[in-house]
Amino acid sequence: MDAACMLPFVRSAQDYRAFRIHPSDRNRLVVLFDPTVTDYSLTVCFEIFDQNSGTPSHRHHHADEMFFILKGEGQAICDGKEIPLRAGDSMLVRPTGLHEIRNTGPGRLYALSVMVPNEDFAELVQSGTPAELDAEDLAVLRHQSGAPGLGVMAAIAA
Repeated sequence: MDAACMLPFVRSAQDYRAFRIHPSDRNRLVVLFDPTVTDYSLTVCFEIFDQNSGTPSHRHHHADEMFFILKGEGQAICDGKEIPLRAGDSMLVRPTGLHEIRNTGPGRLYALSVMVPNEDFAELVQSGTPAELDAEDLAVLRHQSGAPGLGVMAAIAA
C-alpha cells in the first residue's frame, strides 16, 4: 500500500446541516467538506437557491471557486458578463473575479461549489442562521429516482 494513501472522508445526508449566511437570504448552503474535516484549505458546498434568489455580488481575494449545476436554471454574472447556467454546466471563477449566481428558473437551482483555498468561507457559512433541508433538497442530495439533476454524490463520483 502506498504510504501517502489516506482513508477517505465520508459523510452522509443525515450529517448535513444547512445555513443561511444572513437571516434574510433565500439561498441555503450545506458545507460538505471544510478544513476542519479534511485538514486541507478546501471547502465543498451544496448550494440551494430558492426561486428568484441569488448571491450578492462578491469576490474572493485568493480563492478559485468552481460551480457545478446539479439541477435548475440560473445565471452567473462575472465581471459584468452574463452567463446562462443549467444542469450539467460548470464554471470556474478565478481570484478577484466579481461574481454572483442567480436562480432564473421556475423551481430551485442546486449547485455544487468548490473553493480552494477556503478563505474562511466555511466558517462564514457555518456561523450563519441554521436552515432546514426539505424532501426536495434531500432527493437531489441523494439522487433519488424521480429527482431531476445528477445529485451531489453522482457528481462527485463522476
